[in-house]
Parts: sequence; C-alpha cells; structure tokens
Amino acid sequence: MTTSRRHLLALATASLARPGLACAQGAGRVVVIGGGFGGASAARALRRLAPALDVALVEPNAAFIACPFSNAVIAGLRDIAAQSFGYARLAADGIRVIAQAATGIDTNPRRVTLADGSTLAFDRLVLAPGIDLRWDALPGYDAAAAAATMPHAWKAGPQTLLLRDRLAALPEGGLVVMSVPPNPYRCPPGPYERASLIAHYLKTRKKRAKLIVLDAKDAFSKQRLFQNAWKALYPGLLEWVPLSAGGKVTAVDVASGQVRTDFETYTPDLANIIPPQRAAAIAELAGVADRTGWCPIDPDTFESRLRPGIHVIGDAAIAGAMPKSAFAANAQAKACAQAVADLLADITPAPPRLLNTCYSLVAPGYGISVAGVYRPANGVLTDIEGAGGTSALDAPAETRAAEARYAESWFHTITTEAFG
Repeated sequence: MTTSRRHLLALATASLARPGLACAQGAGRVVVIGGGFGGASAARALRRLAPALDVALVEPNAAFIACPFSNAVIAGLRDIAAQSFGYARLAADGIRVIAQAATGIDTNPRRVTLADGSTLAFDRLVLAPGIDLRWDALPGYDAAAAAATMPHAWKAGPQTLLLRDRLAALPEGGLVVMSVPPNPYRCPPGPYERASLIAHYLKTRKKRAKLIVLDAKDAFSKQRLFQNAWKALYPGLLEWVPLSAGGKVTAVDVASGQVRTDFETYTPDLANIIPPQRAAAIAELAGVADRTGWCPIDPDTFESRLRPGIHVIGDAAIAGAMPKSAFAANAQAKACAQAVADLLADITPAPPRLLNTCYSLVAPGYGISVAGVYRPANGVLTDIEGAGGTSALDAPAETRAAEARYAESWFHTITTEAFG
C-alpha cells in the first residue's frame, strides 16, 4: 500500500484525540435509529463519551445480519450464523434497546413515533437506517416474484441463503449472470468480490459453468487488482461486460428468466440482480433525503442539511469521497457521536479525520484492500492527498494470504466494537 497500515492507524487514533473528548458529559436524550454497524457503533460511542446521556437504540430486528463476509456464505465458505449479532451487550451497557420500527419523525416537537403508537422525545437524533432497494428502477424487477427468482442478496439474511442455495443447485455447464448497478450503492467493491467467490465456487464445483458480470459502469473500485486476479485464477470462466460494451441491464423478465441489455438478451440458469439503491424509507419520512434518494449532511457533524437536530451516518448519507461501507459507517458513527456529545455540552465540534479500509476476498486465502483518509473541505468529505492506497498489484501469495487474515481480524474487531 502507498501508505503503511501503521500510518493509517496513527491517523485514525489522532482523529479521536480531540478537545472535548473527556468533558463532553452534558445530559440529554439521544435516539439512534438503526441497529447496523453505524447505529450500534454510535450508541456505544455516545454511552462511552457521555455516560449521563439517555441513549435509546430503535431497531425492530432481534439480530443484525452483517453484509461483510456474506459473499463467503453464498460461495459455501462460511456459515450464516457467523454473520448474526444481537443487542444484549448494548442493553447491558445501559443503552435502551427498543425492539420496534420507527414509523415517523418530527422535529417540532422533537420526537420519534414507534410502530405501537408510542413516542420517544429526543434532543438529538442519529439516523443510521442503511439502504432500501429501488424496486421502480429496473423494469420487471420487483420485491415479490423477481427477488424470489433472481435474488439480489444485497441485504444479508434470507436472500443470502436463497442465492447460496440457487448457486448450489446450478446444473453442470450452467450460466450465471450478475448485474451491477450504477453508483452510488452500498459497498462499491462488493459485487466484484461476489463475482470472484462465485467464480471460485464454479471453478471448484461446477467446472463447465460460466459467470457473466453485466456492469452499468466502465470503472470500479480496486479494478486492476480484481481483473489481475481474475486473469490468473478464472480465465475463460468469468466475463466482465462494462457499460461501454452493453453491460447495463435495462429489464428483466421473471416468466422467461431473461436478463436484457440494449444489445443482448441472456437466459441464465441463475440470475443475481443487484438493483439501484437509495437511503432507507425512514430517511424520506424524516425529511432528510433529497431528490437523489440520499441524505446530504454537514461533514463536520453529520447533521442533516435539511432537518436540524437530525444526524445521518452510514450508507444513507451523502459523504463525499467516503464510500458506503461498514468500516466507513463505524468511523462516521464515532465522529458523529463525538459531535453530538459536544453539541449537547455546548462545545463546538472540531472537524473530524476519518479512515476507511475495505477488504475483499478474491478466493480463499487471497485478499486485496483499499484504504483512504478523509476530512471536511468545501462542505464535503474529501480525500487527504497522499493518504491511503491499495494493495500492490504484484504482491506475492503470502501477502495476499495476510490480507485475507487482516480481513477476518477486522471483521472480528468491528463486530466486537459495535455489538460487544
């Protein structure tokens, strides 16, 4: 990598050593909506930074099913039980965990309405709702028949298992077609990791099968690293079709099983369709999503530019150069928690420095990564020039194996930090 891991970690640590860390102890009520990496991390950070705060985490699901490493589940390399995390430790740490859905948000007075009709008052609200799929964005692809026949698996859980089972049932010599949406979407390199691990599955278990990746873009995250690995590991098995070669999927037909582009019609044995996305529906109800479907924020505090008193973190936020990833959500959660604690204590928040590292598996024991460091500038989060970088293109096998181990260690660390 162009910047060493030690240097990146030093930058990340320095970003937390800010004035106000120890003294932001003002009392108040903070409601966090969403129990994923962003929401759980924010609730825990708030509890640590300002123990006097009343912190409530609103999340209707009993457990969170993590997307990182879910591609390994699809490829039969990991059990989905390793992806599941509950909220008991958060509750034990004094966070009020409310197992209901939020159905409405008001800012005058400041209150959250829950599914049972009760309300929660707040002084500050942290919204970490994640993404929803845009069912209206791809003709023929809907939440019922199409998703059951052509699984997206872009929200981990039943869809992950459905795609895993459909892949296992693929006939010998079968064809798999994946579609990749245009930017922005959750986890930019995620589809290409999935393509890699599906290709590994086909190479080892369905030797005459083929995978075609239809992409609505001409460039993607870690492209040279992925394509270099594909050439070495999956020649003739994995074909990537970019936008300029007709890769954008324009429609699907559930009845016939067809996947259509402007130039070709495919009838695969298995279609994995990843549709365009937007911030989850509660963001629109709260009035914090703009016409793009995503949520503009102040990069210093993550406060909504549309609704004061509401902060938006994670995949739902428009975070400038910072990608939509679990690592980014966790980093944003800690920075946002510091800002919220400061604001409630009448302290002016200092601009944060934020780190993101994204690991991808190309095969078992073969990892690649990209890292970046970000700061607010000109009203958005921007890259810090000279910080971050990617894995070396010509790294030896032992380095790739080490990157795969780093990925496992990162997952253990982030899930422990978020969920205890």
